[in-house]
Amino acid sequence: MPGRADPYPRYARLREISPIVRAEDGALVVTGYGDCATVVRDPRLQHPPADLLAFVGFPDWRDHPALHQLFTSMLTLNPPDHTRLRRLVSSAFTPRRVEALRPAIERMVQDLLDGLDGDADFVAAFAFPLPVNVIGELLGVPAEQRGGFQSLVRDWTQVLEVITPDVLARADPAATAIREHLAGLVEERRRHPGDDLLSALVQAQAADDRLTDEEILSNAALLFAAGFETTTNLLANGVVALLGDPAQYELLGRRPELAQPAVEELLRFDSPVQLSSRVVTAPIELGGVGVAEGERVVAYLGAGNHDPARFADPSRLRLDRSDNAPLSFGGGIHYCLGAPLARLEAQIALPALARRFPSLTLAGEGQRRDSLSLKGFTSLPVRTG
Repeated sequence: MPGRADPYPRYARLREISPIVRAEDGALVVTGYGDCATVVRDPRLQHPPADLLAFVGFPDWRDHPALHQLFTSMLTLNPPDHTRLRRLVSSAFTPRRVEALRPAIERMVQDLLDGLDGDADFVAAFAFPLPVNVIGELLGVPAEQRGGFQSLVRDWTQVLEVITPDVLARADPAATAIREHLAGLVEERRRHPGDDLLSALVQAQAADDRLTDEEILSNAALLFAAGFETTTNLLANGVVALLGDPAQYELLGRRPELAQPAVEELLRFDSPVQLSSRVVTAPIELGGVGVAEGERVVAYLGAGNHDPARFADPSRLRLDRSDNAPLSFGGGIHYCLGAPLARLEAQIALPALARRFPSLTLAGEGQRRDSLSLKGFTSLPVRTG
């Protein structure tokens, strides 16, 4: 769909109409940077409780593996459960621990670049295997099991987009398969703990930290899925943006010091996550309008990242853009735990790609993921020279 491939002109038109509008489903939509930042950061806006699924036709949501696995994870929980769970896993993503992964990521990047020659699918050959192997190592998923998770995660996370019987017919078996894979690994870690995040979660449970089996499995599934899904989309979207502006691609290969600002700009320019929704728990003002308790608000993060009131010439890719603060990883208590890891992977991978293959070109349109909230590619043909 054209609007999903390039939603930014439509975002701009929506912003021109009004800073806050009501969608057909009753939700309020904000598109300005400041309002989007408020939605994801202000504690007066929280994730809707899972029991609200009963009011949209799914009173049996706990019986659907896809919904149960998602709505009992950190992604959708509010304090105090969210606080407790996030504390238990945050130690895996400290700046020191992430930076310690740099040599391993650099080796993975070079190995993948060695195999990227001639015509290739950039997603299958690079953008997926890099992050899935990084998060697989961190979490403790054996290498031989990682590849099979891509399609399972894609089917499961469709419930983030829309919940229908057809979607659940694919998402429920996928969530069950993910759970069964991870349940076997958890049992293995109970017998033989290692230096990985799954072992740490099992040990936290053993230490009577009120971590249940369900919480271990739901959050392990979330961390593994989010650990490669967002980064795969960042890498693929980033390559398309760079190849659409050859001068910027050449600049990245020539000036490695631009790695950090370049990734921030690519996150802003075409965000892997396009929207985030919350429910208002106390009256608040958005877009100059008072919003009552109980209203559902959707922040179009991709629109906020292109707000001309915040970013000069937002439709232009500028790798040396200063004062960049994209909303792509959310904010507040739900700010993406894996954001430092995703940034590091892209900061290493994209400059290395530009140096190794200065004549890289797209070899076709690519297959886009059919999603409004998660923007990326399922395949992307490229030619290295």
